[in-house]
Amino acid sequence: MAQQRKVGNLLALAVLSVLAQRPMHPYEIATTLRAWGKDQDMEIKWGSFYTVVRNMDRHGLIAAVQSVREGRRPERTVYRLTDAGRAELVDWARELVSTPGPEQSRFRAGLSVLAALHPDEAVTLLRQRLALLEDGVRAGRAALAEHLRTVPRLFLVESDYDLTVKEAEAAWIRALLAELTSGSYPGLAEWRAFHESGGGGTDAREGGDATQ
Repeated sequence: MAQQRKVGNLLALAVLSVLAQRPMHPYEIATTLRAWGKDQDMEIKWGSFYTVVRNMDRHGLIAAVQSVREGRRPERTVYRLTDAGRAELVDWARELVSTPGPEQSRFRAGLSVLAALHPDEAVTLLRQRLALLEDGVRAGRAALAEHLRTVPRLFLVESDYDLTVKEAEAAWIRALLAELTSGSYPGLAEWRAFHESGGGGTDAREGGDATQ
């Protein structure tokens, strides 16, 4: 079960991971996060960045060590990771790696209202998605192989995971398409008749999600 954290925004986790390297001022932290591609690994709302940093300081996860001024730029506060912040980083990583949690996707939302589409259109759109997925996976695997020539696999493990998830999604779509195009998908005839008789609505099921 996910813990209630003093600063629960995942942006805080990203900041902790950067400061585990060395003390930095907020602008340098943000620059490093972008360079590391952390906004691709987790949802980061840059508009709340400074608020998150202040909250982390208030809760003792980071601490100011000095203020620096570069030329005519405003004075910047340099922060370091505290012992409490390092413990939070490790504990948070343990939770995220060990405990599954809800990870909603736009695709799942679309599937939940698939009945709004005629079966033939659903097949066309799924084929379109599959083609894009396959192209993306091919490009991603090639890029990953190139990066692995100079970067240890440990620091690319999230990219490998992402590609593997996409490959699993592609395999699932292929199986669904096989059922839809062969006519073996349960309820396909009723789904088709519903649309061809002028039916409407986003969900033909009573009670919503069939898994409930």
